[in-house]
Amino acid sequence: MTPTRDQILAASAGWVAVVLNVVPGLGAGYLYQRRWKAYWLTSALATSWFVAGAVLARNADAATEAQNQWVGLIGLLLLAAVTATEAGLAVRKVRLGH
Repeated sequence: MTPTRDQILAASAGWVAVVLNVVPGLGAGYLYQRRWKAYWLTSALATSWFVAGAVLARNADAATEAQNQWVGLIGLLLLAAVTATEAGLAVRKVRLGH
């Protein structure tokens, strides 16, 4: 028998998914949980963030470039924090049966 999506999610260690979404970032914890839609959504958001940063960085002076780098870093850290929290809460929700 093939395990269901919820069974796979409940069997995963929530802390591993959280750490994988924070440390390498970009939704690696979703790969661990086998949550493909969440992974591709996170990848699309991160790619969009990189592309937006590259477009905004064109013809920027040194001061603006430094500011753009900070904004880019903060955005990726925010994405990592949101995905890590969501991955942990998803495991908790399935285990509690909500």
